[in-house]
Amino acid sequence: MGAYESNLDDILAEDMHHWYNKFMKESPSGLITLFELKTMLEMQGMTEEASSYVDQVFFTFDMDGDGYIDFVEYIAAVSLMLKGEINQKLKWYFKLFDQDGNGKIDQDEMGTIFKAIQDITRCYDPPTEEIVTLIYEKVDINNEGELTLEEFIEGARDHQDIMEMLGKMMDLTNVLEIIVNGQKKQVKSPE
Repeated sequence: MGAYESNLDDILAEDMHHWYNKFMKESPSGLITLFELKTMLEMQGMTEEASSYVDQVFFTFDMDGDGYIDFVEYIAAVSLMLKGEINQKLKWYFKLFDQDGNGKIDQDEMGTIFKAIQDITRCYDPPTEEIVTLIYEKVDINNEGELTLEEFIEGARDHQDIMEMLGKMMDLTNVLEIIVNGQKKQVKSPE
């Protein structure tokens, strides 16, 4: 068993070394600013909602609030997105949705984030309004028009369709890949 643990530690250390090299290649200073993130994601021409969403993602990843994503924050975000437990992911989603930081998500906040995601992914099916209506019909049991963290987590966990929708909509793998691999490569169409 000791040999297995050692081998697993080596793989994890090698993986961390790989992530660090990629991060430092794209950000030699060891820090990513909001402007650099938007440049990496090629945000020119994106809607205001999409830009606001990237701002919110950035500020959520910037855990110490210093205006930069450093390597530790980056690895924490990557780890959460790729390996995090469902409760951790739901808490992160909630923080992302709660744009005004009041501890509750109203329908406008949720709609703004989903619209921004759709603008970035260029996938508009199902429509934002349908998604938000479905979530609030099933999860807002008090019919207050806003969700607390507890309501959001319990409601999402109790409804598999909502969990699947959130997982699909909130998948930031493409954003993380762009950060790790650099700016999007131009795709040449076959002639």
